[in-house]
Amino acid sequence: MSVEACPCGSGRSLSDCCARWHGGLPAPSAEALMRSRYSAFVLGLESYLRATWHISTRPQSLSLPDAQKWLGLSIKRHETVGDAAQVEFVARFRVGGGSAQRQHERSRFVREPDGRWYYVDGEML
Repeated sequence: MSVEACPCGSGRSLSDCCARWHGGLPAPSAEALMRSRYSAFVLGLESYLRATWHISTRPQSLSLPDAQKWLGLSIKRHETVGDAAQVEFVARFRVGGGSAQRQHERSRFVREPDGRWYYVDGEML
């Protein structure tokens, strides 16, 4: 029996990594939430992406492109100050049969009084 690796690149199994947060447990850090959101993009979990998007910036709807294939995630740096955090990452993807592309972003997160981290927005680098 093979164990499915987590798409976030942590080196752990999906069940021991991001699946816990996808199942409803709060991510313990902004970095863990970032990784789980990347995994949600890979797995097509639109409801999780919306649920972890801060209400102040959450889009009304979200549609993930069927032709987009995620190829990997690299966390460049992360910083937490109180209830705010930033995570800089590079995500690689391919659309259709095209060449691989990179999304280099600095994402902002906030921890609400309920203890949960939420994605606020991101700046493309």
